[in-house]
Amino acid sequence: MRLARVRTPDGVRLALGTGGDELVCLDDIGPDPLAFLARPDRDRIVSRARGTRPRLRLDEVTLAAPVTPGKVLCLALNYRAHAAEGGFVPPERPVVFLKGPNTICGHGAEVVVPPESRRIDHEGELAVVIGRRARRLSAADWPAAVAGYTIMNDLTARDLQLADIERRHPWDLAKSFDGYGPTGPWLVTADEVDPGALELTVTVDGEVRQRASTQEMIFGVGELLCHLSAVLTLEPGDVIATGTPEGIGPVGDGSSVAVAISGLGVLRNRVRFARS
Repeated sequence: MRLARVRTPDGVRLALGTGGDELVCLDDIGPDPLAFLARPDRDRIVSRARGTRPRLRLDEVTLAAPVTPGKVLCLALNYRAHAAEGGFVPPERPVVFLKGPNTICGHGAEVVVPPESRRIDHEGELAVVIGRRARRLSAADWPAAVAGYTIMNDLTARDLQLADIERRHPWDLAKSFDGYGPTGPWLVTADEVDPGALELTVTVDGEVRQRASTQEMIFGVGELLCHLSAVLTLEPGDVIATGTPEGIGPVGDGSSVAVAISGLGVLRNRVRFARS
């Protein structure tokens, strides 16, 4: 099942993907996809909605991010080739940093680079959405904690990050500018996704910048969730961005970035540099 959240004059509404880039808004349903997935009558609602006309297209609506997370946990250096391009040794355990929930925006949103930074880099990633409260997950039970999967572009103020790294300072702030976490367009339920066999491609103005398979991740989704939940409690709606492959690079003023993951759709956003 594919779910999206559509901005309307009456507020955010939940919508069901009905094939391709088509969707239909769900009547009398709240905007929370996790609450909807927990409803005992969801299959009846979905069946009724799939027969509904007219349908909308993604390019006809304004989307919110598919979830509103309480926290965003991100993986660094989770692809060997990406670690190598940065001059790092592949890690022996997951390298985790935090990205502020203020970064989350939807498919089609314009990302504004403020005057405090003059370099923004793309980082396309598979993102996991937690569906239930989870602590100390195991290899046997982690799949039940996943509501679904989506796409994230872990945008980075690279000039500030590199300066912080050189000074051996934390660099979470370089990851946490407003709007630097485009997410979507869909939340695809876990029963339709094999997170270990997805193709990821990032293009900037049509030029391919990143291309890899999630098979190349050093730590797979299950291992990541077990590791994270041993340290902190995962809550419904939390997002885990699983790391980016090699090919990261700067995005110019006015450029369009597209992150495509097989089975999850294409996340598109345009970047604009604010003038000081």
